[in-house]
Amino acid sequence: MADVKKLYLSESDKKIAGVCGGIAEYFGIDPTLVRIGWIIISLLGGAGLLAYIIAWIIIPAKDIDRY
Repeated sequence: MADVKKLYLSESDKKIAGVCGGIAEYFGIDPTLVRIGWIIISLLGGAGLLAYIIAWIIIPAKDIDRY
């Protein structure tokens, strides 16, 4: 069976909520690049902050004790 990747908030690479760290883990890239991109989007259009809050709400935390 193929490995299925899932997007979770990062527990190990978290600055505020773990959104950027989780996205970086999912895509296998450096979290600093994701954070810089998010800051640029926030400064240019202002939608970055709203998108971060929405992502924080909808991306689940990895709950390893649940199963």
